[in-house]
Amino acid sequence: QVQLVESGGGLVQAGGSLRLSCAASGSIVSINAMDWYRQAPGKQRRLVATITSGGRTNYADSVKGRFTISRDNAKNTVYLQMNSLKPEDTAVYYCNLDIEGYDQTYRHYWGQGTQVTVSS
Repeated sequence: QVQLVESGGGLVQAGGSLRLSCAASGSIVSINAMDWYRQAPGKQRRLVATITSGGRTNYADSVKGRFTISRDNAKNTVYLQMNSLKPEDTAVYYCNLDIEGYDQTYRHYWGQGTQVTVSS
């Protein structure tokens, strides 16, 4: 069993900052890629940022230069630092982790989602 717990969402004014966290616990041997997605009302869920096990990062064009993804392998946690937030960043944010279990099989797990609302 693996559990993911997200935190850090909320309401912020445009130009403000938020930091999201996603902590994994349970039957974890290792974690490969860690991703953040977001889903705005009436829209598809889209990839925002990725960080590999080696620390390589990649970002959606819409957030480059404003968002930073990082990870703490000792804590099985991924973070998303969001600066210079815009109203169009309003969405539910989800983490997705590629986790190896004790059966040596990798599976993708989703967090429960955390709401980010940016007011203009």
